[in-house]
Amino acid sequence: MFRNRKVSSSRAAPNEFARSLFAPLPSRYNVLAQLLSFGQDRRWRAAMVEHVVGAKPRIVLDVACGPCAVTRRLAKRTSARIVGVDLSEDMLRTGQANIRTSKLEERVALVLARGEQLPFADATFDALTFTYLLRYVSDPEATMKELARVVKPGGPIANLEFAVPSKIEWRVAWWCYTRWVLPVAGYVTGGKGWWDVGRFLGPSISKHYKSYPVDWTLRAWEHAGIEHVESQAMSLGGGIVIWGYRKD
Repeated sequence: MFRNRKVSSSRAAPNEFARSLFAPLPSRYNVLAQLLSFGQDRRWRAAMVEHVVGAKPRIVLDVACGPCAVTRRLAKRTSARIVGVDLSEDMLRTGQANIRTSKLEERVALVLARGEQLPFADATFDALTFTYLLRYVSDPEATMKELARVVKPGGPIANLEFAVPSKIEWRVAWWCYTRWVLPVAGYVTGGKGWWDVGRFLGPSISKHYKSYPVDWTLRAWEHAGIEHVESQAMSLGGGIVIWGYRKD
């Protein structure tokens, strides 16, 4: 139904910045995400996906799908048809290649679109996942309402984001890694594009949570019409998985 469908995207500044930042990354994104996170990224994504598989969804929307790591995980853990959405054509091209390699073309369709303005009718999907999205939108609360809009009543919604550790000793270690080690490690393993991402990532995460703390985010989910909202800190607080269910 959605295969090969593309929609025009906004010229909003956060979207343009995300496109330019990630443009050099798709070909090695999944590999280096694992390497630079010491293997934690894969574990976090798996934890997020587990919060939707129990509902046995028939059609799932994966927002900010990138090169389809979560999309493929959803295909492995469910029998659902999956629609992946991303605003980067480069990411979607790599994602499409990964889908072909995994022989999932019959179950997965990819769409060029913004998480803040989804090209789908209300209550289209049985479940929804989104990954590392909220730092790249201008209005996280409005984005949450848009994501909830396309999910059927009772359907699960799950999210993975980076986070800042709450304990001071781990926060100091996290700060040192994200400010000093990550840019250099990114450059050595992936070149200038990963150097740029490494320099951007830590300050971006810190700035986001100063404006939108975790408690604020959980309330935004509830204001968007999502109930039974819960969260779990991952890897000493370096990541966070949030999940809930669209209100009936």
